[in-house]
Order: sequence, then C-alpha cells, then structure tokens
Amino acid sequence: MAEHEPVRFNEVPTSALPGLNRRHFLAGLLGGAVTWVAAACGRDRATPTPTSTPILRPTNTATPVARSSLLPTPGAQAHKLYLPVVENEGAAVIAQAPTLEATATPEATDTPEPTPTPQATPFPPGAPSKLGFVVARNHPQIFELLATGAVSVVCTLELDANFAAQIKQTSSATRLIGRLDPLPSIEIGSMDPAATARAFVEQLLPIADDERRRPYFDGWQAYNEPVVNNAEEMKRLADFEAERVRLLAERGIRSVIGNFATGNPTELTLWPDFFPALQAAKQYNGWLGLHEYGAPTIYFMSAQENRGRYPGVSAGDTGWLTLRYRQVYNQYLKPAGLDIPLVFTELGVDGLVQNNRPGPSDARGWQDFQAYWAENGYGLWGPGAYIEQLAWFDQAMRQDAYVLGGCIYALAASASWESYDILGPAAAVLQQYLSVHSAATG
Repeated sequence: MAEHEPVRFNEVPTSALPGLNRRHFLAGLLGGAVTWVAAACGRDRATPTPTSTPILRPTNTATPVARSSLLPTPGAQAHKLYLPVVENEGAAVIAQAPTLEATATPEATDTPEPTPTPQATPFPPGAPSKLGFVVARNHPQIFELLATGAVSVVCTLELDANFAAQIKQTSSATRLIGRLDPLPSIEIGSMDPAATARAFVEQLLPIADDERRRPYFDGWQAYNEPVVNNAEEMKRLADFEAERVRLLAERGIRSVIGNFATGNPTELTLWPDFFPALQAAKQYNGWLGLHEYGAPTIYFMSAQENRGRYPGVSAGDTGWLTLRYRQVYNQYLKPAGLDIPLVFTELGVDGLVQNNRPGPSDARGWQDFQAYWAENGYGLWGPGAYIEQLAWFDQAMRQDAYVLGGCIYALAASASWESYDILGPAAAVLQQYLSVHSAATG
C-alpha cells in the first residue's frame, strides 16, 4: 500500500482521552544578541517574519478559537487509529490502548451496553525511517525503540559512557549526537569567536575525547538555538562554529553546527553569512543541525496546512516552520555547493514556536494539543494522532537524500518539559511504526 493512502479505522471516543499534562513554562527572554542555552527548545519565540522572497507564502494566523474554522470538521467517515498490536499468549492484542468508558444519558434507565473494543490496525510497512529522538535521561523504553533497528539518530543530554555504549550495542547504525548542558550564555554581538571556540573546546574535550566515549559518539553540538539578529552577528557565529569545527577535527571529533531554533534565522538572506561555518563543516565531515516544529499541528505554516489529517507531502513542498529547511537548501546551500548532511536535532509539535497561532494559547508540548486535535479532525486519541504527524515529517525527510535523520523532542524528557514527552503509549505506537520502517537485513 502506498504510504500516502490512509487506512481508516475506528477511533477511541473522546471520553477516553488521557488527562492533559500542562507543564509550567520556563520563562526566558531572548533579548538582544544573548544566546540562552536551554535543556531543549522552549523559549517563547516571536513569529518568524519572512523578509526574503520565500517559495511558500507566510501564513497569517487566526485568533485562537475553541474550534478553528480553518481546519476540517470531522464528518461521518471513520478515522485511523494507530496502536501497536502485540502477541500475548498467542493472541494479537492492542498494546497500551486507552481505557474505554461506557456513557449513558442522565435519563437512561436501562443498563448501557459496553463500549466495543476499538479495532486497531498497525502502520503498514514502508521505506526505512529517518526518525530518532532526543533523550535527557536513561529509560528502558529507549532501548525498546532502538531494538527495532530503525532509529536513525539520537541526540542526548545524558553523557554517561555506559549509556552511550548500550545505545550503540543495541543499534550500531544509530548516529549518536551529544550536547553539553548547561553551557554559559554568550553575547554573540560582542564575543571573540576564536577565543569562545577555544573555551568551548576546552570544556568539551574531557568528555568527548575520553576513551570511554569516543567509540560511541558520532558528533557534538555546541550552543543550542543561538539567536542572531543581523549579518554581523551571523558572521561572528559562523567564525565561532568554523573554529570549533577545526579544533575538534584535529582530535577526530565531528561537529554538528548551527542548531538554530524553528524559523531561525528569521531572515533567510542571512544564510550566506553562515557559509564559513558550512565550508569548515564540509571540509571536516561535519553536519548541519536545525530545529523544526509546528503548532497546533506539525503541518502549520507549511504547504500542506489546512489539508486535513492525511495531507501527504511532495518533494516540492516547503514551509516557514516545518519544511523550512528546503528553502534553505534549495535557495542557498545547494547553489553554493554547501548542501552538507542535515540532522534535525529537535523536531515535533511545540506551542511556543509562534505567538498568534490557532489552538489553546497556553499549550506547549504535543500533550497539550490532544483535545484540540480531537475537536478538529486530527484524531481522537492523542498519542496515535501525534505519531501520524511525525510519520508525515518522516516521509518528507526520506524525500531528501541530504537529510540523515531527525530527533523527536523528546523521549525521557528533562524535568518541566513533560508535555513534550512521548514516553508511554506514544512511544509504543512509534515502536510499531519503526518496526515496519526499518532497513532490510540480510
């Protein structure tokens, strides 16, 4: 079956939705040229304003409403339910399905009939996946996913050598990227790029160059989501990244440069000022890191926005949040011969990417959008609906050979980022998806 042809299944009723887990937002101001290093994405970002001529028009967002008129209204058709099916004493059963509740009107006197068990069908087989995930701590479910042999990349804040070794022993083909946390903030507009690069490398080398870790880590990030406001700041950041790429390469350590937040740099025309970093990364086998999120769905502000629950994606589609990377590569990096390998060091649904989007105004991670998705035709069971959206982004990544993979934020997330966490049922659905999208063996 072609992956763009959705298979329809019965849904879990709205009454079975799990409680929403709203986290407390870690407030932080991105003032001036200060780069704040967070445990993940999550700083309150203003809407990126297109200032160059993009392939895709920027989408004006509507005032948040309880039920957006921009989104499709659920009709009479059944909807897809993606739940993993597992063997239990020889019988196929649904793994970690939500509890179903029978309901009756207050006037009813008869005993209500029990709600039937939902009919769940797994994802159909497809091409090898490019999905991975960000981890902040060790958890057994990480290794259940790795055991599928389909996890393309893992970005980790947990730098324990034994943890790294176990990741590679479980899935040797998975690329492992490390990031120091916390790092001091930097003033990009006034920093000395070379001196800052040397200071960073001196801090990283005792960890990255340690013989217990070197065999397992494939690359290292530097500052997370650096904010640049103009060409001069972008040039300084490029010089910093180029120098740290060279210094680490002298020790045989790969760098993952950039790691810009969603929609950043806000002006696409700033990318040529980052070319020195890209040139150094190309010379020393480095990778580019980007973050891409959308909300209230992952399709928001892309060419597939407002096209329903199964919008599909083609190689020509672009976006201003997700699929933005195609504008960067097609308009700037490919013409310059700098289309180096790309890793999405964070991706997913994040309510902080934009201030005037549809959906609940206080929603942050994907868990906070479950009721909105149910009300607007994107799936009555949040975990399954979220993995469907991630599968859409996976399909886009597979269309671009230069993309190595992308990390869902997050699995086993840091404290205060729980609404982004896919531990539990969502990871179980992802496990089933990965199991039928792994590379062929033999």
